[in-house]
Amino acid sequence: MSGEIRYYRGLYKVKILAQSEGYWIIEALEDFNDLIDHQKTPVKVGEQRIVPPSSLKKKMTLAPPVKEHTYELMMEKKLKRMVAEEEQKKKNGKKQSARA
Repeated sequence: MSGEIRYYRGLYKVKILAQSEGYWIIEALEDFNDLIDHQKTPVKVGEQRIVPPSSLKKKMTLAPPVKEHTYELMMEKKLKRMVAEEEQKKKNGKKQSARA
C-alpha cells in the first residue's frame, strides 16, 4: 500500500510513504494549509507528516454544506428555552405565595 495516493482530510492529494499501527507517514503532493493545535501551518509539496489513517480518504470529498443561519437558529432555541424557564419560575412563585 506504500506509494498509494490518498486525499488528506478529503481535500489535499498526498502519497502514503509508510504505515504503522496507529499512524501513517504521508508526503504532500500539493501545497495546503493544515490546522494543528488551532494554528494554521503551511504544508509545502514534498513535506512529510505523520497522520492518523482516519484523516485519509480514497476519493476527494467535500464537507457537507453548512446549514444557513445555524447559529441564529441555535440562539433562537436557547432564547425560547430561557423565556419558558422564566415563565415557569413566575408560575411557581405565584403558586407558593398563594399557599402562604
